[in-house]
Amino acid sequence: MKCSARGCLEDAVWALKWRNPSIHPDARVKIWCACDTHRTTLAEFLTMRSFPLEIVPVEALDSDA
Repeated sequence: MKCSARGCLEDAVWALKWRNPSIHPDARVKIWCACDTHRTTLAEFLTMRSFPLEIVPVEALDSDA
């Protein structure tokens, strides 16, 4: 997986699991992937909007299925 930050081609090592509570039901979770460089920036973007957020290693996504 590649990082979700615009223009980044680095491999993702983090999964940012989030949802917009005003439009998504509790079961609907979106996932952005992040490299080490963009993890903080992407997380700050989501937390500034008060979106519920969980950050896990990308490897943990396979175990969530």
